[in-house]
Amino acid sequence: MIIAGEASGDLHGASLIKELKLMDSSIDIFGIGGDKMIAAGMNAQYHIKQMAFLGFVEVLKHLPFITKVRKELLQKISEENINTIVLIDYPGFNLNIAKRLDELGKKVIYYISPQVWAWGKGRIDKIREVVDEMLVVFPFEEKMYKKYGVNVKYVGHPLIEHVENYSYLSKKEFFNKFKLDDKKEILLLLPGSRKHEIAKIFPECISAASKLAREFNLQVVVACAENINEDTFSTLTKENNFKIVKGFTYDLMKYSSLGIIKSGTSTLEAGLFQLPFIVVYSTNYFTYWLGRIVVQIKNIAMANIILEENVINELIQYDVNEENIYSKCSAILKDKKKYDSIKQKLGLIKERLGGPGASINAARSIYAVLNEA
Repeated sequence: MIIAGEASGDLHGASLIKELKLMDSSIDIFGIGGDKMIAAGMNAQYHIKQMAFLGFVEVLKHLPFITKVRKELLQKISEENINTIVLIDYPGFNLNIAKRLDELGKKVIYYISPQVWAWGKGRIDKIREVVDEMLVVFPFEEKMYKKYGVNVKYVGHPLIEHVENYSYLSKKEFFNKFKLDDKKEILLLLPGSRKHEIAKIFPECISAASKLAREFNLQVVVACAENINEDTFSTLTKENNFKIVKGFTYDLMKYSSLGIIKSGTSTLEAGLFQLPFIVVYSTNYFTYWLGRIVVQIKNIAMANIILEENVINELIQYDVNEENIYSKCSAILKDKKKYDSIKQKLGLIKERLGGPGASINAARSIYAVLNEA
């Protein structure tokens, strides 16, 4: 069984399933995933669209449903006599079910670690107790887990292979397909994949982006997540001078000149494309307040964490407003030296993460455990 709960987990889970199926086509895989994991051959009990909760308040509201999902997954594990379970990120749900799986004597492999280095080290003790093997995607995570006695292996980051193996349209094909103006550079808005995130972030972002577009002769393009209706954006603003592109985020990152991007996996992807950008993040007050207590690192952008430097501007909660977004972006666009410096520093991310091969490395480790179970 493989359990993922978000779009990034679906992407990485699909690559993992493909590699496992190549090793042994007779493997049956159940669990939670999205369209990509299902297409790769997973029998899904639930779709990630049903699991898109973020923050303490949102989880609390959906607690009865979450409890029902956990119960049904455990029942499926019993019915199918499943002995090996792979958990992909999604810590709120996965760390909870990991405890129950450990009690049942199942083999638990965690692929793509929860960000315990951000929350404080308290959760590492729990992970050591309930996870048989931790497969991590950042080199510093391997060092940290080894220090605390967790069975850990660094496999590389799967985004490297996704970015390298993606089939890009040429710039001309891309601009023609979406009727973009080839005389203007793209200002990319990536406001997230959850409706409540978009509702908080998008209005301020699009207001600032429209002002930037007029001043710097840019065209604004909004990257729409697969699970979001394109009409969502028009209901949140009176601005109408932007295009919406769905399903071609990597092409957008490749051909954009600047990004305004919601905190999350997309910030690492943008870094791999050496796209200068700023990070925005806002949530409801209680979730933000709780996060301030729990999170123990000064940065939220993975680019800054990996580079150990504030290369990317981060606007969080009350700082996410039109004035601040405009100010940070215009400072980058006005200063070519600053712009080029950001690009150059982002280029170091790929170097620090190593080459492709994460999916096959992870699959080999999982297959070895499968044969032991």
